[in-house]
Amino acid sequence: MPRFVAAFIFFTVIFFSLATISYGAPVSAHHCALVEAETGDLVYEYDGNTKAPMASTTKIMTAVIALENGKLDKRVTIPREATGIEGSSIYLKEGETLSLEELLYALMLESANDAATAIAIEIGGSVDNFVEMMNHKAKELGLFSTHFTNPHGLDNEEHYTTACDLARLASYAMKNPVFEEIASTKKRIIPLSDDGSRVLINHNKLLRLYDGTIGVKTGFTKRSGRCLVSCAERNGIKLICVTLNASNDWNDHKALLDFGFTQYERIMLADSGDYTVSLNLINGEKGSVLCSNYDSLSVTLKKGVRDGIRAVTEYDRLLSAPIKKGDRVGQVVFYQGDSKIGECPLYALESVRSLKYKKSILERIFG
Repeated sequence: MPRFVAAFIFFTVIFFSLATISYGAPVSAHHCALVEAETGDLVYEYDGNTKAPMASTTKIMTAVIALENGKLDKRVTIPREATGIEGSSIYLKEGETLSLEELLYALMLESANDAATAIAIEIGGSVDNFVEMMNHKAKELGLFSTHFTNPHGLDNEEHYTTACDLARLASYAMKNPVFEEIASTKKRIIPLSDDGSRVLINHNKLLRLYDGTIGVKTGFTKRSGRCLVSCAERNGIKLICVTLNASNDWNDHKALLDFGFTQYERIMLADSGDYTVSLNLINGEKGSVLCSNYDSLSVTLKKGVRDGIRAVTEYDRLLSAPIKKGDRVGQVVFYQGDSKIGECPLYALESVRSLKYKKSILERIFG
């Protein structure tokens, strides 16, 4: 095949792949959503607000509730109710003990329904109580088109979400470093009740197939079809992708994530010490205090929208002495138009005593 023909075919395929995503034509998924994790910006969606079954992607919420309400080193004795659960399983036995952390790895890597049930009973006291906690958290996060009836995702008509809701949930979950560590783990070995071991293999093939993938969860039932939530990070940009009922989910996610990474860039707004200012001070031995930003600040923005960024120094106009070196005394806030896009704290570079300050006996003696 002549080189120019091969090149023409290659670029034609790329063009139509991007055009399919850009102009709203569906990928294989019945429902999908792509968001930028830091800002929550919706990059792309197709029927992303229609309620649909979520299968084992449910376990993202199960893990969130466990991490926020339990201790990783807590030893969990497996109750009879958590054994023999249908579907994916690590074949827990009544009376064996595992740590909550080990159960979470079983939950997220092997998608173990018995681990989900054991976690629910441990954290909630019962599955029903745990499900109430899941639904309460959903409302707290603004997931108003999501409802849970169980901790594992087995089919139930009242168990549903949307692609957009699930993307928001995954964005929230991935802000927890322990969750991210678990979700990005490819392989983990945990104990077996009779002194053996269980080898857990993450079902999320994107961890091996797509550069930069750091999570999060697969799912499947006959009713839901193939469900997948992924998270990938490149050059400081983190994207969350969700597909529900997708026959070609691995390739859907590759295409959607590739597209998303073309839309954003990481911008440095402030390096350490860039903003050194003198703030007015009342009731001090001097009328101002010198301060600066210790920390650097980078943000993710859509490409081509650097213009219009402004920095505003904000502090209490009644800032009063005494001030100690290292005290936070204000912040530099960055805006794009009317939208706040980030802030850097300002810390005092010096100490300023108040006018009413009296020297201690030691200061009077030694100066």
